[in-house]
Amino acid sequence: MKSFITHLMFIGVFWGSAGVATAAPGNLNASPVVGGYPAKVAPARATRQAGKAGRTQKNESAPGQAPGAENKQPLTKQQLLELVAAQMSNQRMMELLRDRGIDFQLDDAYVSSLRKAGANEALIAAVRSASAKTAGVLVETSPNAQIFLDGNLRGQADAQGVLVFRAKLGTHTVKVSLAGKQDFQQSVNVVEKQSTRVVASLTDLGGVVRVKAPTGAAVWLDNSVRGTIDTSGELLLNGVSAGTHALRTTARGKVDDLRNITVTAGAETGVGVTLADTVQVNPQDSLKYVWVAPGDFMMGCSLGDNDCTDPEKPPRRVTLTKAYWIGQMEVTVGAYKHYVDAVKAKMPPEAPKADRGWKNVGLPIVDVTWSEANQYCTWIGGRLPTEAEWEYAARGGSAAARYGNLVDIAWTKQNAGNQTHTVGGKQANGFGLYDMLGNVWEWVNDWYSPDYYRAAPAQDPPGPATGQERVLRGGSWIVDPKLLRVSDRYSIKPDARSDFFSFRCVWTTKTP
Repeated sequence: MKSFITHLMFIGVFWGSAGVATAAPGNLNASPVVGGYPAKVAPARATRQAGKAGRTQKNESAPGQAPGAENKQPLTKQQLLELVAAQMSNQRMMELLRDRGIDFQLDDAYVSSLRKAGANEALIAAVRSASAKTAGVLVETSPNAQIFLDGNLRGQADAQGVLVFRAKLGTHTVKVSLAGKQDFQQSVNVVEKQSTRVVASLTDLGGVVRVKAPTGAAVWLDNSVRGTIDTSGELLLNGVSAGTHALRTTARGKVDDLRNITVTAGAETGVGVTLADTVQVNPQDSLKYVWVAPGDFMMGCSLGDNDCTDPEKPPRRVTLTKAYWIGQMEVTVGAYKHYVDAVKAKMPPEAPKADRGWKNVGLPIVDVTWSEANQYCTWIGGRLPTEAEWEYAARGGSAAARYGNLVDIAWTKQNAGNQTHTVGGKQANGFGLYDMLGNVWEWVNDWYSPDYYRAAPAQDPPGPATGQERVLRGGSWIVDPKLLRVSDRYSIKPDARSDFFSFRCVWTTKTP
């Protein structure tokens, strides 16, 4: 922590080669000096003695010397007598004795001399205590930290983080404290004629995070689960390091709450979390949308799928870094008619044979071009999904070619009776989405390229920048069932219309 020069200075303090300025107790305000130590103005006799001592003693402080610059060597017999004769206060004398100790063994004759010089019994008791052998202790730590020895404050580290003092030989406990930092504590053994060096690195004091959320919700901090909310509706996270952290709260059937929090050392940070339902109604078109969390998956030809074609290859791992809401079902005739009325647009030029006059509002809207589908999604505050978003949602957490038995999840050529069917009539996938396979093909945002998978980015692939055709996904009731697979890709000119083409939107404005 400190340089070699600091270490040399430390050695000098204890062996007489140099003095070190510290903020230790006993550093007194500047005043006339007697025997190298600040004292009250002394009688003439004491002053003459001080002058004589000042001419004979080496490394002594000069009169008027700044506080903290005085000698740190143990007191000699002569110095102690001079200070008593100079009528230094008992309090200051005891501070010096504690800070510096003495370099001699006390005997009865010297005690008698102290009494004659004016020492009282309390001071003599302090001298007896200081007569025990001592050695130097150097503490290197953070600036302004307080240092304790065996529970007693010995001083405050200086601007360089250093404090020097003397301690009796033997085992002691050194504690270092500083606001906002964890206390440092160490046992040290002070040995005669050796300096004891203590390096006290202080770490930030941890903060506390109190999370209030629905009972049973799981709480994650920096991608590590820290526990669940108990019946009190709270979870207390202790010992969180100061700084910014990612906090995520999750619960089944609820939207993840993801936020950054700032933790202050030694303080409590409160976080209130209200988890929204994963299915919500878009106020613009009154359709339900399902929240899809970020994640990664194998996109393209599913393992063991022998019906894959080249445009579905090679399969590769794709990561979606942002959550999104996607239509729980395909956009219905009823929702599209509401859109037409709101923006003064037109219905598709021809209704399908199964729904002349667009009377069945629960059927998926068909015969819309890519541009018309995109305009609708913009109106509801969203857009068409990318191919990656669509396939991730369609799989619903499954790695198989289909998210269930085809007869249970999709209207196909074998069970549809040559017509579209009301949305939501089959089983949903693992994300709670209906008709991701069968019924009608769905426009997605991407331009089509048969070789795109070979060069597509692994994170949030946006699709080719340009192209001649747009992609449709999911198949329809008119195609062979073997094409109804989550990885199947179909493309056509974006201005094409068909009784088999529809869409669903991604709702972006409510994405966490």
